[in-house]
Amino acid sequence: MESQRTFLLIGLMLVSFLLFQEWDNDYNKPKVDPSATTQTLKANSPESDDYIPSSSDSELPTSATLAKRSVIEITTDVFKVKIDTKGGDIVETDLLQYEDTKGSNTPFMLLGEFDGKQYFSQSGLIGLNGPDASANGRPTYNTEQKSYTLTGDELRVPLLFTDRNGVSFTKTYVFKKGQYDVGLEYKINNTTSAPLQVQLYTQIKRTVQEKGSMVDQNYLGAAYGTDEEPYEKYSFSDMADKNLNKNTQGGYVAFIQHYFVSAWVPMQDQSNTIYSLITKSNAAIIGAKDEAVNIQAGSEQTLTAIYYMGPKESDILEAIHPDLDLTVDYGWLWFISQPLFVLLKWLHSILGNWGVAIIAITIIVKSLMYPLTKAQYTSMAKMRALQPKMAALKEKFGDDRQKFGQATMEMYKKEKVNPMGGCFPILLQMPIFLALFYVFLESTELRHAEFIFWLTDLSAKDPYYVLPILFGASMFVTQKLQPMTVTDPMQQKMMTFMPVIFSVFFLWFPSGLVLYWLVSNLISIVQMLIIYRGMEKKGIKVRG
Repeated sequence: MESQRTFLLIGLMLVSFLLFQEWDNDYNKPKVDPSATTQTLKANSPESDDYIPSSSDSELPTSATLAKRSVIEITTDVFKVKIDTKGGDIVETDLLQYEDTKGSNTPFMLLGEFDGKQYFSQSGLIGLNGPDASANGRPTYNTEQKSYTLTGDELRVPLLFTDRNGVSFTKTYVFKKGQYDVGLEYKINNTTSAPLQVQLYTQIKRTVQEKGSMVDQNYLGAAYGTDEEPYEKYSFSDMADKNLNKNTQGGYVAFIQHYFVSAWVPMQDQSNTIYSLITKSNAAIIGAKDEAVNIQAGSEQTLTAIYYMGPKESDILEAIHPDLDLTVDYGWLWFISQPLFVLLKWLHSILGNWGVAIIAITIIVKSLMYPLTKAQYTSMAKMRALQPKMAALKEKFGDDRQKFGQATMEMYKKEKVNPMGGCFPILLQMPIFLALFYVFLESTELRHAEFIFWLTDLSAKDPYYVLPILFGASMFVTQKLQPMTVTDPMQQKMMTFMPVIFSVFFLWFPSGLVLYWLVSNLISIVQMLIIYRGMEKKGIKVRG
């Protein structure tokens, strides 16, 4: 019995510690010393690379720089976007449907310059005749308007540039109502008498920022997908160690952060090259380069790509690319997390409240696991009932461990008790809890989701610490229903303070997760009382 209890405590503490690290890693990001990061760049800051414009290795445009340039503003029902006319890059994106902080009424800035760091999207044409590969620097586009507003179902924003040879390039962004994916159409009209060769590149650039976590889940960093690797993370440190250079049919590149993702999806019917690097200006780049295209004299051709910038919603991402939904990273327990999330969304569609949906899914999961719970508590109760006999055997055989062990196993066999019967159900239940944790942590739908009264954000800690205190109380009641059998004073003190330790530990957990723990404990208490009452009716002494 003592070994079972010890095993449970160690497992619970280990899991809780890892979960706390996961959450703390996202909400309390460590500051990074830029000089320390720069030391890791070394030879990985290329002086010239033929698959990106040489100007891409220049300094990132600051707010002051952009203020001197011509910037186009686009407003849709979900976006407020700024496009720099030099290069035609998306340099700022506000998500109008998501608040920066709860109740701030300020839209969440996904792309742009914040906290001294920059994050934006680039695209252009390189190759022999690509304007972005020109020695004169990237092209400056002309536009008919300085601002555009979506009024119908679709908004097209054309950017125009004509090179010295008279070749016209029209870079058009296509915005659609209610959608976070933006179409890119690059139309090249070769008005000359000679063929042209260009390559479309699409990339995401972000200031290097390490997070220094033991756990990789919900990290801030890059990812990509190929025809052989549907989803691979590629962190800033990976980029510093080695540049990516992978050929693939189709594919995608992305930058991931908590709840949100931006991703370029190039044309899928051709071979593309996925690449990464860290520039001299301390920017991390991950991008895709299309095949070189030859455009005959007097003809025109259009190259396309899709850029997504928005919440990590599986259905939307999968519709854009069959593997892009993997950026909603449920970890190695994805096969459990995905159906649990589907169930959670279904419950929310019926109940209309994410907190109530969490309570409902907890009840469902605990009910389905009731046979395991019953086996666990029954085994623990039987082991407790055998304590007097165990003490008698220990007194009889003294220090003869071999005979004591043999007699103990014979007693287990005679009483039909499995000494590990209380451990296996716990092991089987742990993956369910961990899978639910990933669901709560990774689901954008829970961001700023209200429950009741003071709980206005289930993704943040309880502001008044009510749930952690109630959880500690429920853990205390659970202990009282399972009287201690340990005799070691140190272990007894440890057991006594466990509710306090866990309550303090849970003070910083997302309230949605603590709500799950609390409801799970309350259900366990009810199940325990039912199981013990049934055993006592059969004459098995359980308590006292």
